[in-house]
Amino acid sequence: MTSASAILRNLDQAKYDIRVVVIDANGRWTLPGDLRRAGLTWSGPGSPGKRAVSLAPEKSLALSLPGIPGFSPPDVVLPVLHGPNGEDGTVQGLLELANVAYVGCGVLGSAIAMDKEFPKRIAPGEGVDILPYAVIRTKDAGTDYDFLIKRLGLPLFVKPSRMGSSVGVSKVGKKSELIPALRLAGKFDDKIVLEKGIDAREIEVAVLGDSVSAEASVCGEIRVDRGFYDYETKYRDPAAAKLIIPAEIPARTARKARDWAVRMFHALEGYGMSRVDFLLDKKTGRLYYNETNTIPGFTEISLYPRMWEASGLPFPKLLDRLLALALLRHRRKSAFKTKR
Repeated sequence: MTSASAILRNLDQAKYDIRVVVIDANGRWTLPGDLRRAGLTWSGPGSPGKRAVSLAPEKSLALSLPGIPGFSPPDVVLPVLHGPNGEDGTVQGLLELANVAYVGCGVLGSAIAMDKEFPKRIAPGEGVDILPYAVIRTKDAGTDYDFLIKRLGLPLFVKPSRMGSSVGVSKVGKKSELIPALRLAGKFDDKIVLEKGIDAREIEVAVLGDSVSAEASVCGEIRVDRGFYDYETKYRDPAAAKLIIPAEIPARTARKARDWAVRMFHALEGYGMSRVDFLLDKKTGRLYYNETNTIPGFTEISLYPRMWEASGLPFPKLLDRLLALALLRHRRKSAFKTKR
């Protein structure tokens, strides 16, 4: 709920009629009767002159659609969902079927970006460099994986192909660690991506725009005291990571990162928002595309809003832009013919 709570605090309640719908662990959709327990204020429905905005908080898998008793359809939905069943095109497809405007990438863009293999297939065609990688399926568990170590070298990273927040990701530093890493990744996906590991700095760029025009923020950097930026560091020990905005990198490298971020945004059918992650080799200074997050973190300390803040676009204005883009896409799509 941290991202959703931050968005609620930064949405202009004089402009928007904010509603929250929660889907619980059993798949039941409910309307929370009291947000004060979360330290939030509630703008009741039906206020004249306001946009009806529905917020979808992370983890509780909240969204709003027609059909809930006592709840009228919103003008626009703001999904704040990370990982499977939220960031992968499934919720976006549901909203498309319900003919409801929503913030962020569409079904195709969400699905492509969520799968760590396909952006790597696309990047070279856009003139964007990537590190060597390999893809295997869990059905190949009895295979001799020595060839992977010969191909990628050590260290290497093992990742479930379609998970978020670094869940199931391992850094393999020696041969004996590979099979346990594959088994861990295989608990979350039947497709596993292995990537060559380098001593790198983690550079981030926030992108905002539509299918025609998009702009990139200043670059940011994540510095981790130990290991890599894994799930534990992101959510259980955030003090272990330091966020530096703007990133302390050469101007030429920053320009390349921002250019590549926009290229990948368009190549992956991006819309609204994306955070594009890069690796900067400490030895050679070469930049490599890593991955794209179509629903980045949205707390006040998250990189996406902070990079835009540093670029001159404060959090409330950023939300205004995202909501406006969502409504614009919906108007455009509604004007298309669906039959002859």
